[in-house]
Amino acid sequence: MTGYFQAVPGDGAAIALDEVEISILRSLAVQLLELIGPGKEPQSDDPLAELFAEGPSKPPADPALARLFPDAYEDDAYSAEFRRFTENDLRTRKRDDALAVVRSLDSGGPVVKLTVDEAQRWLGALNDLRLTIGTRLEVTEDDNELYRLPDSDPRKPMVMAYLWLGGLQESLVEALMK
Repeated sequence: MTGYFQAVPGDGAAIALDEVEISILRSLAVQLLELIGPGKEPQSDDPLAELFAEGPSKPPADPALARLFPDAYEDDAYSAEFRRFTENDLRTRKRDDALAVVRSLDSGGPVVKLTVDEAQRWLGALNDLRLTIGTRLEVTEDDNELYRLPDSDPRKPMVMAYLWLGGLQESLVEALMK
């Protein structure tokens, strides 16, 4: 099971991780939480009012956040309106996904066992991590240079993390399909 997710009987997936892998994954998930930012404090005690609370209407200035929370429409007015009513919920889901990864890793033991629901949260977090790192690295579809970076290149550790996260994501999808 070392290094990749495996299907477990009764649905779900499991992976054996060493201390370094756990540390890296945990650190990346915490950094993602910091990037996304804290949740909004409720503005009222009325759950219905909170359901319709308005969020930001402009895209984030940070390119990685803009990638995580892209415009939904080409028209700026439509995108602003859509963002106002969806971005807060999307941020909450992304935070919950990253927190699920941290909690799973903190549950102890080198073998992390995930239910189907937990695995879905992991898939969301792994995807968000790859999008963030890929944006920071300015990865493009036909960017084969990343595979040939010399060890002395300062981007090399992040490229290795990007590729490793892709392998984890792919193996988790395959484990859930079995």
